[in-house]
Amino acid sequence: MKTYQKFARTLQAYENSMKNENEEWIDKHYDHLNEIMKSAPSGSGIDNGFHWNEDLSNHNKLVFTFDFHHLNENGYYDGWTEHKAIVTPLLSFDYDLKITGSNRNEIKDYLHQTISMWLEEEID
Repeated sequence: MKTYQKFARTLQAYENSMKNENEEWIDKHYDHLNEIMKSAPSGSGIDNGFHWNEDLSNHNKLVFTFDFHHLNENGYYDGWTEHKAIVTPLLSFDYDLKITGSNRNEIKDYLHQTISMWLEEEID
């Protein structure tokens, strides 16, 4: 199973446990979601964490927030941009990934590729 599928299925189980007020399974599913997030993109500009947005996410839309640390032409850090990665189902493909925020230094192609690689990783 791919990361995005496992995350969405676990999130749906978490939502169901919340509806049923099943504290034991709420905690188990929440812990599992956080365990999946440990393999999220990190470093290479995504230096401030890659976070699951619990308020905006559900089993049909995954929203992750992160900042990107840019380098100038001399290799020195010169600022941050804020982004969201929004993953939704797409019938003709497996999912659609939208990256919000500024495309400073044409960074969105890199971000799309990096996040897609994580989403498509096979996990148990």
